[in-house]
Amino acid sequence: MKIILLGAPGAGKGTQAEIISRKLGIPTISTGNILRAAVKEGTPIGLQAKSYMDAGKLVPDEVIIGIIQERLAQPDCAGGFILDGVPRTIAQAEALERHGINFDAVLSLEISDDVIEARLTGRRTCHACGATYHVVTAPPQKEDICDKCGGVLEQRKDDLPETVKHRLEVYHSETEPLKGFYEGKGVLKRVPDLGGIDETNAKIMELLGK
Repeated sequence: MKIILLGAPGAGKGTQAEIISRKLGIPTISTGNILRAAVKEGTPIGLQAKSYMDAGKLVPDEVIIGIIQERLAQPDCAGGFILDGVPRTIAQAEALERHGINFDAVLSLEISDDVIEARLTGRRTCHACGATYHVVTAPPQKEDICDKCGGVLEQRKDDLPETVKHRLEVYHSETEPLKGFYEGKGVLKRVPDLGGIDETNAKIMELLGK
C-alpha cells in the first residue's frame, strides 16, 4: 500500500507511521530523514539540496521530489511505503503525480487546534538524552528532571505557544488544502481524534481495510 499521512504538527503522524509500518511491513519515508541522508551520502541531488540548506533557503519542490523518487526506487519500497512530511503543498502533490507517484490512501489525522496547542506547549524534552515528557499527560517523577538520565527538561523553541500558533497557521494555509485535492481523487480517509494512540490506530487499520 502506498500511503500519505496528513495532519497538523503534533497530530501524531510520526507515532502512527511507526505502528502502520510495523503492521504492514512497509517503510516510513520521512522527508526530513531522507533529506539528511541524501546530504550525508553526497548523492548528486543531496549535494543540490545541501547548497540551498547551507544558504539558509528552502529546498525547492523539484529537488525534494527528486530525493523522494531516489528513495522510492530502493527495493524495500517495492511492496508500498508511507510518506510523512510530504507533500506539504498542492504544488508538491502535483509534482509527485507528474512523476507517476500515486497513492492508495491519504490518511488525514483530524485533531482540533486547541488539542494540538495543549499537546505541544506542554511538551518537555530532555536536553541530554532527548526523552520527551508532557506536563499534564506524561510528567516526569521530579519536576523538570528526566527520569531516565537526570538531565534537565526544557521546552523546545518549536513548542513555544507563539511558534505553535504560527506552525498551525502555515499548516492551515499551505497543507490543509491537500485534503480537498485528494478527496477529489477518492483516496482521502479522515481519521477522527479518538483520544488514544491504540484507538486511533485501530480506526486507521479499519479505514485501510486491514
